[in-house]
Amino acid sequence: MRAMHLPPGDQKLVQIVDAALADAGRRSGSWLVCRPGCTQCCIGVFAITQLDAARLQHGLVELEEHDPQRAASVRARAQDAVVRLSPEFPGDRTTGILSEDEAAEHRFEDFANDEPCPALDPATGTCDLYASRPLTCRAFGPPVRSEVGLGVCELCFHGASDEEIAACEMEVDPDDLESKLLEEMESQGNFSGRTIVAFALAE
Repeated sequence: MRAMHLPPGDQKLVQIVDAALADAGRRSGSWLVCRPGCTQCCIGVFAITQLDAARLQHGLVELEEHDPQRAASVRARAQDAVVRLSPEFPGDRTTGILSEDEAAEHRFEDFANDEPCPALDPATGTCDLYASRPLTCRAFGPPVRSEVGLGVCELCFHGASDEEIAACEMEVDPDDLESKLLEEMESQGNFSGRTIVAFALAE
């Protein structure tokens, strides 16, 4: 498997996001119930950046070196998912790039909401590529602000007030380092646009 170029700055981005998660986790305390084996955030297709895709690919290459059987299982799950998802995929089925027009984005909202992530080990309920997971996965659980407001995992923060939830907000990438790294990748000839985990890992 040939992985896309991964900018050296990605390690810094991962450190920033993981530190933000640890800080939000401390502030959240028992309201944050994330634990190994909970797969709430592993079910349902979501969009990832080309930076996320490259990180996943590098993680799979590393897994192949240390545990080729587990890596083969990840790739097989990804390939099976691509076969299942391709007929209704709202984008380019060859490249795996999602279309960005309004109709396609509307279709994506209801696309494959019950599909498990290919990196999810169905036997253990844990992620086989955890160290290489996308930013969305790293930021799932604590309160994170988006254009629609402050969102949290539906399993977390039961009994917390709006003020208490807001006090635990996670600022994922305050300096927008991700955008700079994506520009660097695109300048070196990588794909632009978003994709999904299955297409990133199926090659």
